[in-house]
Formats: sequence, structure tokens, C-alpha cells
Amino acid sequence: MSTLDVSSPEGTRPVDVLTVVSTTDVTPAVRRVSLSASPEVVAAAGPTLALLVPRVGDRSPRWPDVARDGRIVWPQGSHGVALRSYTARRQDPGAGLVDIDFVLHGDGPAATWAAAATPGDVLAVASVAPLGHTPAGWVLLVGDETALPAISRILADADPGTRGVALLEVAGAAEEQPLAHPAGVEVRWLHRGDADPGAPDLLVAAVAALETPADPDVFAWVAAESATVRAVRADLRGRWGLGRAQHHAIGYWRRGRAMSPAG
Repeated sequence: MSTLDVSSPEGTRPVDVLTVVSTTDVTPAVRRVSLSASPEVVAAAGPTLALLVPRVGDRSPRWPDVARDGRIVWPQGSHGVALRSYTARRQDPGAGLVDIDFVLHGDGPAATWAAAATPGDVLAVASVAPLGHTPAGWVLLVGDETALPAISRILADADPGTRGVALLEVAGAAEEQPLAHPAGVEVRWLHRGDADPGAPDLLVAAVAALETPADPDVFAWVAAESATVRAVRADLRGRWGLGRAQHHAIGYWRRGRAMSPAG
């Protein structure tokens, strides 16, 4: 199932609809939802997806349409569809499958939907975007659970000779995931224990403890709680001296709010 089977208003297109095939608990806090669609939709579905998430159990939601300029045209009245940004963990156009990992902490609409998802449930994709990563000889990757799908893709696609450090914050050892990565990139898992996500500033302290690399060919990619990202970005721009083209830092969520845009 790739698109809606109804006509869209003039000058718009229907969104791409994906159907749940299966769910897998990757870790206690991360659920992987495998979705099916046509090979063309799957090939286009990533890496960053603007997901349209319906209410739990709603298999016939009132989807919006997408205008030619990319604007989402919402239906009038109540529709119960939320917009969230996620990174596809894996795309397999040949099999018509997309895997999306959802962090289950919090009560945001995407986490709630993923926790209850069963085969036959649907969600949709309004648009796609790049990760914002630029290949470099030395990379710094910084993120929490919400950033693991994106960081896993960056590491998997990196040149085998790439060097650097990946700093990954999770609750504990049970939340660590196997990640393929170049031998020259050190993966460090930071455990926050019983503290709330984003509370201990583990990532900020870990970046502050790093020595700046001698290699001038550097790129830093950062995604986590918004306040954490702001502090890390300030360090990268100040002590590290990185220009705009040398880093990408985005707040995936905010403490005390439903995960937005990533969840």
C-alpha cells in the first residue's frame, strides 16, 4: 500500500501510507516497527521521515495532503493525526520494508502508537530529508537513544578509514545496541542509570572531556535533548572552533514535553 486511494485536492498529492508488518523489542525501551509499502515508496522513505501518526487503533485516519511546495494541507475538523520526525533504521526496497525504531519512554503520540502497534496498523510519510551529515576524515557523533537510528546509518555508511568518536547516552547496558562502525571510530556508551533522560548532562561532560582532534578534516553530528544539544554546540563552536559547515546539531526533544520533533 503506497498512497491513498482517494482523490486529492488540485495542486496537492496524497501522502505515502505504510502498513505495519511486525514489531520487535530491540531493547527494553526501543521498539522496532517493520512496515511495508511499494518498492518506490520504500526507496524514497529516508533517511529522515516526516511521519504522520494516527491515534492508536485507527486504521482509516483522515490523512492530510501535501502541496507542491511541501506544505502539509490538513483536513478540516478533527483528524487525530500527529506529525513527528524520525530516522528510518533500515530500508529494503526489494522486500518493500522500512524499519523505524521508537523510543517508548514518555507519552507522546508516536511512542504511544508504537507501544500498541500491531500488524495491519498504518502510518504515513509526508516528506523526507537528509541527515545533515557530511563525511570527514575525523567525526564526532553525539546522541541519546532517539539518535541511535541516525548514528547507526552514519557509521554504517562511513568510509572504512574514518576515525573519530561516537558518544551514546542510554539508561544502561541493556539499552546498548550492536553498531557496525569503522575500526578507527571509538564507540563509547554512557549510562545514566535511574536518572531521567537528558538530566545528568552526560553528553555535555563527555564532549568537554575530549581533546580537539589534530586532523582539520572534522565534522560533528549531534542530536539529543535540546538543552544538551545547545551546550554541546557552544563547545563545538567555541573550544573546537568548528564553522557552520563542520557541524550539525539538532534538538530531537525537550524535557517536560512530548517528544517533538522526534517522537
